[in-house]
Amino acid sequence: MLETLKNAFKTKEIRNKLLFVFMGLIVVRIGCNIPVPGINTAIIEQLFKQNEALSFLDVMTGGSFTRMSIFALNITPYITASIIIQLLTIAIPRLEEMQKDGEDGRKKLNEYTRYLSIVLAIVEGVAIIIGFRNQNLFTEEGYTPIILAVVALTAGAAFMMWFGEQMTEKGVGNGTSMILMINIVASIPNDMITLYNQFVKGAANVTNAVLAAAIILAIIIAMFVFIVWLQDGERKIPVQYAKKMQGRKMFGGQSSHIPLKVNTAGVIPVIFASSMLQLPVVIASFAGVQPASGEGASLIQKLIKVCNQGSWCNITSWGEFKYTLGLLVYIALVIFFAYFYTSVTFNPLEISNNMKKQGGFIPGIRPGKPTTDYLTNVLNSIIFIGAVAMVIICVLPIIFSGVFGANVSFTGTSLIIIVGVIIETLKQIESQLLVRNYKGFLG
Repeated sequence: MLETLKNAFKTKEIRNKLLFVFMGLIVVRIGCNIPVPGINTAIIEQLFKQNEALSFLDVMTGGSFTRMSIFALNITPYITASIIIQLLTIAIPRLEEMQKDGEDGRKKLNEYTRYLSIVLAIVEGVAIIIGFRNQNLFTEEGYTPIILAVVALTAGAAFMMWFGEQMTEKGVGNGTSMILMINIVASIPNDMITLYNQFVKGAANVTNAVLAAAIILAIIIAMFVFIVWLQDGERKIPVQYAKKMQGRKMFGGQSSHIPLKVNTAGVIPVIFASSMLQLPVVIASFAGVQPASGEGASLIQKLIKVCNQGSWCNITSWGEFKYTLGLLVYIALVIFFAYFYTSVTFNPLEISNNMKKQGGFIPGIRPGKPTTDYLTNVLNSIIFIGAVAMVIICVLPIIFSGVFGANVSFTGTSLIIIVGVIIETLKQIESQLLVRNYKGFLG
């Protein structure tokens, strides 16, 4: 990794791209600290301290949601719009045709994604402002501050969308992923300080402090190593192409493979599962309903507590531990969305038909339906392994937080995003270095 970065900075073109990305991320972090005019940020910070469920939104926006900055919505409307358009390409034949039309079709789909992201930004901005309005959010009365706040939030989301595309085009890596990663990384120093103060500095003696530091460090390193393995792990299915006679020449006869990643769906299942469970909690918090337990709590308050991640794995009493039922629902949703999203993005029947048209076959498997069935069985096994690995990564921080009371904002989802973005960016830098070396050799 260090050698790749060293070689990248030696090349002027790639060095300029890296500097563009670096300056862009600085702009993003500056914008995350500029509050929307007329907003009482102290009220927002107090609400976040009272409701742990809102921390999910704060992590993905790099703390800009707590400050109610102009980038409070951040890149999330664009990511949501991209996922929606991707899913709709399966349900709507017209969109599926666009996806197969090459560059022109992809440009049209990107245009639809931009329009949808603006609509989502407006809807989310209005929902947030209306939800917080009754909490003395604004320093002034009237509709002018409300309209100004919605416009500022929408404009901030639109700018982030545009800036992410510029970073992708003029920099290295995916700009949207880079913005999401820097937002998550921004919260890690505070989390490390929290862990230090809680378990190391607050230890009874030096031996306990050293042991606590070693355990925390070992868990973090082990999770990073496991995530790297998960991101790079793949099953290679061999494919043999039959020889064809065209004129007097023989073509084909090549060997290749179909790479099936262990983590076929990426981080999408975790984001979907977390969003589904946190959405009722966020809506309830806007409505002034807080999660609660005990005899005086209503059924809605108990259900919200089940969905609230902060209530899981609390072993202090059985009365609180029973709300860990929400964790089981979360695990089931992660596995379900892993299968669902992979079935949407990977079609074994289409792969089988394309192989048959090109004269390809899997050794030992007949073309046609047997190939489709074989690919489906292999894919289902890989999805299950990847989903279980994702569950382990996501559940460990939750258990650690619930059992030991570790008050940290980063989760397994955050670590997967960080590692995934770094690996993909390094691979792109290596490919650009390789292409440049080829050009230099041929030129």
